[in-house]
Amino acid sequence: MQAGQLRHKLDIETELNIRDTYGQTTHEWVVFLHGLWAAIEPLTGREYYAAQQVNAEISHRIKIRYKGGIKPKMRVKYGDRYFNILAVLDITERHREIHLMCTEVIA
Repeated sequence: MQAGQLRHKLDIETELNIRDTYGQTTHEWVVFLHGLWAAIEPLTGREYYAAQQVNAEISHRIKIRYKGGIKPKMRVKYGDRYFNILAVLDITERHREIHLMCTEVIA
């Protein structure tokens, strides 16, 4: 992987379930990995109609250097955009590069 391709700085977040003083469970996103350099590549896009709204869904591949512990159901935060991670692919299984297959939902 060439360093020049990694020009987007992003965070990876994970969701925590926290109980408040009343016993209610709340969901909160916290930073799992901060300040990673990545390459974000759009792959496909589509629009669909759901709940009386027109929504757009875009699929992306995000390339990063290998970091352990990244799992599907985490999300990527890039500026004010969020990408839901669907799959984590360890390219060549040598722990050098990871491709995150993501969707960005724009309401």
